[in-house]
Amino acid sequence: MAKAKSPKIAAGSPDAEPVLLSGGNPQIAKGYGDALVQTYIAAMPGWKREVGRRLDQLIMQAVPDVQKAVKWNSPFYGVEGEGWFVGIHCFTRYIKVAFFRGMSLKPVPPGESKGKDTRYFHIHEDDQLDEAQFVSWVKQASQLPGKRM
Repeated sequence: MAKAKSPKIAAGSPDAEPVLLSGGNPQIAKGYGDALVQTYIAAMPGWKREVGRRLDQLIMQAVPDVQKAVKWNSPFYGVEGEGWFVGIHCFTRYIKVAFFRGMSLKPVPPGESKGKDTRYFHIHEDDQLDEAQFVSWVKQASQLPGKRM
């Protein structure tokens, strides 16, 4: 006898549980606003959830009028009319923070990218986040022309 299948919930509906993609990255409907970013953060697995909350808090403290969106299953932060300056993405063993104009930051974030301007900063489970450095990068990045996506 075949098992009865549970009804599928439409993606993006308020009752839908976010699906974790490969590497544990939450699949969240594309859109704008804090609510979608908070849905993404709430769906981050394990230790990444608390780090995601802290990153979001630090970004909001550094740039109080920051604009938020979820694009390509990643939270993006930007300045209205100026574009996006930072994004976050979950991988199996770390969180990748992308500074889209990272080559212009002092000091330059350590993670290289195939893009000429983008630099990455990876956060692993046992890492101690240098919050002062992170906030400095966020403030610097928010004052540069952002990436249009």
